[in-house]
Amino acid sequence: MPERVRITEVGPRDGLQNEPGVIPTADKVRLIELCCQTGVDEVEVTSFVSPKWVPQLGDAAEVLGAIAARGERGQGTVISALVPNDRGMQSLHELAAKLGRAPLDKVSVFTAASETFNRKNTNASIGESIERFKPVIASAKGAGLRVRGYVSCVIACPFEGAIAPEKVLGVARQLIAIGVDEIDLGDTIGAGTPKNFGAMLDAVRDAVGPSWWNAERMTLHLHDTFGRAAECVVAALNLGVRSFDGSVAGLGGCPYASTPGKRAPGNIATETLVKTIHDAGFETGVDLDKVVDAADFARRIVAEARARVP
Repeated sequence: MPERVRITEVGPRDGLQNEPGVIPTADKVRLIELCCQTGVDEVEVTSFVSPKWVPQLGDAAEVLGAIAARGERGQGTVISALVPNDRGMQSLHELAAKLGRAPLDKVSVFTAASETFNRKNTNASIGESIERFKPVIASAKGAGLRVRGYVSCVIACPFEGAIAPEKVLGVARQLIAIGVDEIDLGDTIGAGTPKNFGAMLDAVRDAVGPSWWNAERMTLHLHDTFGRAAECVVAALNLGVRSFDGSVAGLGGCPYASTPGKRAPGNIATETLVKTIHDAGFETGVDLDKVVDAADFARRIVAEARARVP
């Protein structure tokens, strides 16, 4: 029987957060419903960040409230959201009190293996961001929620260039020490190749030990900036990685990887990710036809939102 690989759909959050237009809440909720119906293991639906900085996700409470009302949580798909600081966690608790139950299963925090990128992205050093996470993680664990820790720029940084694997494993160790349940290694600008991914993954695997090298604890987040993400998926599978993030229709992408005249391709498309994994002899439990339906809907609502931008 083929070995199973876990898939997290990040399109509703990472795929939409850098869009120039704001997607209506009802469209986001419908996209999440379609993503849940594909059979993916998890859907990261939104982010509790300040609307001042990420207006595209300023309706996090409304989105999660609508999902809770429709009963998506508890149907076999893990529902998660990015909660980067204590203020975001407080907003989540307020929503849970209003609903009478937790609206999700997992929260995510994010830092980077690059000091420069982390300061530009979060206005904090790596060390300062780790400190910010401590009350978030304690609060999440107290509410019975799992915690994912993202590490950006695991291959290269748009400001610092190539990132040494030792920097990646150093940040991963710090996240593990403060209590995250899962590490998600992100190739933020799509600089990965099978060779440099292999070197990075070998270093991290040796450092964290076998108890962390499984589908529930170690995930890869790939961007397809240069069209090499599928090759990196195969390389990672060969090294024992069994959990990946994807974004329907390949939405998203790091704004730092774009140029004034050309928007960089986004995350690896979920449809490409799943097909690559299936072609490599693994199973996912994901229905590709339903992924295509979700991707078609995602493209439509994004095109409509872009058309509304002055």
